[in-house]
Amino acid sequence: MFTGKTVLITGSTSGIGLGIAEQFARDGANIILNGMGDAAGIEATRRRLAETHGVEVRFDGADMSRPAAIEAMFRAIADEFGGVDILVNNAGIQHVAPVDEFPPEKWDAIIAINLTAAFHTIRHALPAMKRKGWGRIIQVASAHALVASPFKSAYVAAKHGIAGLTKTVALEVAEQGITVNAVCPGYVWTPLVEKQVPETARARGISEDEVIKNVLLAAQPTKQFVSIEQVAALAGFLASDAAASITGAVLPVDGGWTAH
Repeated sequence: MFTGKTVLITGSTSGIGLGIAEQFARDGANIILNGMGDAAGIEATRRRLAETHGVEVRFDGADMSRPAAIEAMFRAIADEFGGVDILVNNAGIQHVAPVDEFPPEKWDAIIAINLTAAFHTIRHALPAMKRKGWGRIIQVASAHALVASPFKSAYVAAKHGIAGLTKTVALEVAEQGITVNAVCPGYVWTPLVEKQVPETARARGISEDEVIKNVLLAAQPTKQFVSIEQVAALAGFLASDAAASITGAVLPVDGGWTAH
C-alpha cells in the first residue's frame, strides 16, 4: 500500500511507536526509526524489520528535545529518501506529581518532547510534502488531549496542545493533498504506562494493583487496555487513500473513556 513512501516515526524503538513502524513496514513503506535504548537492541530491531518486510529501515537517534538534532535528522532523510511522506509524531515522556510539587525541569522536558518537537518535525516535513502534493501527518496524542487527570499537568497540557496544533496545521494544508490527524489512545500497556504505575501509587498513596484497577482501567468502560496493534491499525488507515477526507480529526481509541 505504501511502497515507495518513507515514514518517520519518532519514539519508535519500543511500545506504540514500534508497533506503528511494524504496521507501515508490512505495508511496504521505508521506515525511519527514532528513539532511545540499547544500541544493539535497536540494531536488531532495525535489521529484523528490514529483512522481514523487504523495506529500507534506518535509525536516527535525534534527541527530540533539541531542534538542531531534529533539523539534522530531516536533512539526512532528504539526502537518502527525498523527504518524509508520512510523519508520525509519537515521542513522549511522562512525570506524575501534584502541580505545586512538579519539578520545573520535568515540565520543560515534557513540553519540549511531547509538544514542541511536533512543531519542529512538522515544519521540516511540510516543504517536501507540499512539493509532492501528498503527505500524511499523524500525531499520537492521548485521551489526555481531550480530558484531564490529576497529577499530570505537563502531559495533559502538552497533549491538549497537540490537539490544537493538529487542527491548525490541517486547516493550513487542506488544499495541498496533506492530511493531519491525531490518534488519542486510552491506556495502552507500554513501558511509559508501566513506569507510571509506581509513580501514581506514590502520588496517591495507594498500591500498584489499585492504580491499575481503580485509576487506569477505571477510566475505560471496557476495563481493558487498548492494544498497540489497534493504535497502529488506525495510524495505517489514516495514512491510506481511503482516509483522504479525514483531516483535523482528534480520534479517541480509548475503550469509551472520553464518552463519559
